[in-house]
Amino acid sequence: MVTINTETAYVTSKGQVVVPARLRRKFGIKEGTRLNFTEENGRIIVQPLTKEYISSFRGIFKTKPGEKSAVQELLEDRAAERAREDRKIAEDRRK
Repeated sequence: MVTINTETAYVTSKGQVVVPARLRRKFGIKEGTRLNFTEENGRIIVQPLTKEYISSFRGIFKTKPGEKSAVQELLEDRAAERAREDRKIAEDRRK
């Protein structure tokens, strides 16, 4: 079951919005907290980028045993590309 609570705020002439106090407390929004705004199906979704939110992503890209990480694959691809470029340069110098 989805619970929807509605709060109202006004936009100032400078485009500023005050997040209602109840929501600030609930989501740990303090002065200086960065907020992401996402447009989705005609709605604006506001996501506070708190330490807890960022921590929730820990481990989602963890590789399985024997799997290479995306970074490792990119490094290997770049090394192979560099080797191809070096061979081509050496070949062009011989001509």
